[in-house]
Amino acid sequence: MTLTIGIHVFDQVEVLDFAGPYEVFTCASRLHRRTHDEDLFRVLTIARSADPVRARAGLPVLPDSTFDTHPPLELVIVPGGVVTAELEQPAVIDWVRRVAGATKLTASVCTGAFLLAKAGVLDGKAATTHWEDVDDLRAMFPGLDVRTGVRWVDEGAVVSSAGISAGIDMSLHLVERLAGRALAERTARQLDFDWTENG
Repeated sequence: MTLTIGIHVFDQVEVLDFAGPYEVFTCASRLHRRTHDEDLFRVLTIARSADPVRARAGLPVLPDSTFDTHPPLELVIVPGGVVTAELEQPAVIDWVRRVAGATKLTASVCTGAFLLAKAGVLDGKAATTHWEDVDDLRAMFPGLDVRTGVRWVDEGAVVSSAGISAGIDMSLHLVERLAGRALAERTARQLDFDWTENG
């Protein structure tokens, strides 16, 4: 069975926050297909509208789907970047809340944790974010158990990662959860990536 993964993209999204997980899951699917007749993962980028978004440093990204047109998801990933404007968009927060309630797994990278927190997805849970944003996350959401010194925090249905490249580490962890340790290790090797795990 192919698992559908949606990655939210928006103006000022951090490029590696979304491109790192995208590469991990598409690479894992390619490796899986070498010995199977179907793709393991289908990865889509999802935005508020079908218009191109501008990632940080101006990279244009054309979303695959919108909040209203994407198929059912098994995993949604909310990356970070400059999330100030996203936090003030009710449609974004409503979508995050709704899609998190309908998926098996919800994950954030870096400051994407702010969007999960505002949507109530992190209520009663531990989480992490970029080291530079830890104090702000604690100040904005004082009831949140914000962890430092870890690459990711796995709370079962919700997983958050620290900053930027930690999203790759977390995504490999999610590949392990969804498809086994062997494929996660093969994916890291194929990417020539030194997978840093939590202690």
